[in-house]
Amino acid sequence: MKVINNTIMKNKCDVLVIGSGVAGLFTALNIDPSYTVHVITKNQLSKSNSTLAQGGIVSCVDSKIHYEDTMKAGCYYNNKEAVNLLGRKGYQMIQQLIEYGVMFDRNNSGGLKMTREGGHTQFQVAHCKDETGKEIMRALSDTVSKKNNIKVREKVFALDTIVKDGIVHGVDVLVSGKREVYESKITVLATGGIGDLYESTTNERASTGDGIAIAYRAGANIKDMEFIQFHPTALYHQSKGKKLLISEAVRGEGGVLKNKYGEAFMGKYHKMKDLAPRDIVARSIFYEMQRTKTSFVYLDITHLSKEFIQNRFPMIYRMCLSEQIDITKNWISVAPAAHYIMGGIETDSQGRTTVKNLYACGECARTGAHGANRLASNSLLEGVVFGKQVADDINQALKQLIFNEELVDNEWPLIKKHTNLSDDHKQHLELGALTRIEGRLKQTMNQYVSISRDGKGLIKARYVIDKLKEKLQQESNNNIKYYELINQLTVSELIIESAFRRKKSLGAHYRLDNEINNQS
Repeated sequence: MKVINNTIMKNKCDVLVIGSGVAGLFTALNIDPSYTVHVITKNQLSKSNSTLAQGGIVSCVDSKIHYEDTMKAGCYYNNKEAVNLLGRKGYQMIQQLIEYGVMFDRNNSGGLKMTREGGHTQFQVAHCKDETGKEIMRALSDTVSKKNNIKVREKVFALDTIVKDGIVHGVDVLVSGKREVYESKITVLATGGIGDLYESTTNERASTGDGIAIAYRAGANIKDMEFIQFHPTALYHQSKGKKLLISEAVRGEGGVLKNKYGEAFMGKYHKMKDLAPRDIVARSIFYEMQRTKTSFVYLDITHLSKEFIQNRFPMIYRMCLSEQIDITKNWISVAPAAHYIMGGIETDSQGRTTVKNLYACGECARTGAHGANRLASNSLLEGVVFGKQVADDINQALKQLIFNEELVDNEWPLIKKHTNLSDDHKQHLELGALTRIEGRLKQTMNQYVSISRDGKGLIKARYVIDKLKEKLQQESNNNIKYYELINQLTVSELIIESAFRRKKSLGAHYRLDNEINNQS
């Protein structure tokens, strides 16, 4: 690290990874140890959507079955090459996770214990009780800490890429209110999802779509932003914000969705009943809530033994008990919540974006593997498979790359150019004002760009977003919340535009004004 322009600290590395979830850490671990890798995260290392993943990771023991299940869940809108890649590489990547120390649940024969989730025709999901993501992150974090070539730095907020002549040379960041520069030969975006654009989400608070907004400002192609998955079963409570996910594996082990009358209703919506693909289950719950004039439905697993529930779902049991719900005796009140985006930064099979030396992987990337709706437990799988793809390509690319010594270090990041901001602005938004703008944004997305949407609502949403952007362009602030909000508004706009352009319903994108039945 050195000082430039008297005030700006400059960091230098071969590979910069932005994001510390499964995709980011797996990428870092697979970079050749002769290269320096810096991993930066705006949060703590333990705070990521990867850590929250409960259900499991698809084992891909039978790649043909996995291919068909993935394609069907995605309404055959998937990129076939990407789906095939998951199937071919998946089992190998799980073996690598085991080598890193991941303690998957085992059956009596010592093999991986499998469960089944929505959209799966067979038991093919490996798991670590109901905290699979947490266990994988533990193992990856421990392994990263032992690598001399990898440096992890927390509480670093990425503002924008440094782009010269269409090539990314690093990133501008904010650390404790001060600007720093990371110069790198390769930059990898692994920043996760967009759940924090909505009032109710299963995501971590930090899921503000930063990577997608950064890539967009750098000129990268963004694709399929209309496809947002709402997880069918988040624990219902009246407060807004982050919701406890009730894993799909609960239904995979025999849980049944019921309405307020105690009726099991999924049979009238899909032949796979409670294990239909997520988009279908979420909409079916939404219909039942409207029909019965309630804010939630119930998930019943009381027919399973207490011993089984406590052993298979210890975290869910414990967390529900803290909300005065004993799931061995009482039904769980659940409702859909924003969970995952299938679109994002367009990449090829190696994770390369349309901007040179900029890669993306994990949820922020649009590989095409998920199509119009993600199959359960394919997210962790995509993170490791494409993390490895990215690393392998980078290892080859680095052989020909050198640092650009002619970078202009005192230029403002793109984020300020895109918002007409400069340091001499005298007006500053207080944190309370930022919170109110964010609240209006989330309310708008919930009302008009949720499980179902229509043209008129999308036009209204765009109008509100434009007004909120105007408000931010008039004033300034220098804290992370301010820049997060710029990213949230940018990504919301991209989602609304994509949703408006796609006139027909497909997968997770459901247009009330042009319904096409895709529930087969």
